[in-house]
Amino acid sequence: MASAGDVFDHGRHGTSLSQVQEAKTSRCSPSSGDGPPKPLLIAAPSDAGEYPVVVFLHGYLANNYFYSQLLQHVASHGFILIAPQLYTFSGPDTTGEINSAAAVIDWLADGLSSSLPPDVRPNLTAVSISGHSRGGKVAFALGLGHAKTALPLAALIAVDPVDGTGRGSQTPPPILTYKSASLRVPAPVMVIGTGLGEVPRGVLRPPCAPLGVSHAEFYHECAAPACHLVARDYGHTDMMDDVTCGAKGLVTRAVCKSGGARAPMRRFVAGAMVAFLKKWVDGRPQWLDGIRERPEVAPVVLSAVEFRDAGTRIHGAMLPA
Repeated sequence: MASAGDVFDHGRHGTSLSQVQEAKTSRCSPSSGDGPPKPLLIAAPSDAGEYPVVVFLHGYLANNYFYSQLLQHVASHGFILIAPQLYTFSGPDTTGEINSAAAVIDWLADGLSSSLPPDVRPNLTAVSISGHSRGGKVAFALGLGHAKTALPLAALIAVDPVDGTGRGSQTPPPILTYKSASLRVPAPVMVIGTGLGEVPRGVLRPPCAPLGVSHAEFYHECAAPACHLVARDYGHTDMMDDVTCGAKGLVTRAVCKSGGARAPMRRFVAGAMVAFLKKWVDGRPQWLDGIRERPEVAPVVLSAVEFRDAGTRIHGAMLPA
C-alpha cells in the first residue's frame, strides 16, 4: 500500500528535460513561427500516456533551469512541468511577467504537444500554476485574474511567495490586501513556506522573504480550500538545484540564509506539490491526507501544517520547535 512518504521519492516514471526556444520576432512580424512566447524548460514523463500540466514560474532574477531537479521530481509522478523564462532582468513591476505567463498558458493548447516526447500527451482541460518567490506572487496574480487565460485553473501552489520588500512596500500590482480570506482564487491553493526566509543572511542584508509579505500572510489571506506547510530549518532558495552556475547562481547561495544541503528541502517541496496535485487534480487525496496526519513523514521538520477546508474553520496546528 502506498504511504504518504512515497511522494518525497522519485516516482515510477522516467523523465525527459528539454528546452524550447521562443518564437522569433521581427519589426515587421511581432511573432512568427510556432514557438512559445517565452523560452521554456519542459520536464515530462518519458512513458507514453496523458498527463496533467503544471506551469512553474521562477523567482526574482532566477533562471528556470535552477529548478530542473525539482521539476523532474514532480514529473516522475506523472505531471508535465512547463517552466518559462519570463525575463532576464526586471524592475519591481510584475505586470510584464504576469502577461507573459498568461501568453505561455494560452500557447499550450496549440503548441505544447509537438514539444513533448513521443506518445506523451498533455491533458489541458485545466492547468495548474505554481511559482517560487516573486513567481509565487505572479501565480496568485494569474489565479486572481490580473491577466486572462484561455485554460481554467486546476490548482495553485506558491513556494515561499513574496510580494515586495516589507509591509507597505509591495511591488505593483500588489496582491496582498491584509484582510483575512480576501484572496479568492477559483481553485485550491497550497502555500509552502520556509522558516529561514524571513531571517537576514547578515547585518546589512535584508531577508529574502520578509515577514508580512511572504508565505504566512499569503496563507492568512487565502480563501478555502487552502493549506500551508512550512519547512522550519530551510531558506528561501533551498529548493533549487544542488549546483546553480553563473552570477545569478552564486547569488542564490550568497544572498539568502540557507539551511545547508538543498536535497532534503527540494524533496519536501516536490513531494508536497505532488501530494497536493494528486488530491486536487487526480482525485487521490491519500498522500496529502497522510502528510496532514503524520507530518513526520516529510524529509524536513515542519513548523506549520495548516489546512483550511471549505466551509470549516482552520484545521492543523503550529508545531512545536
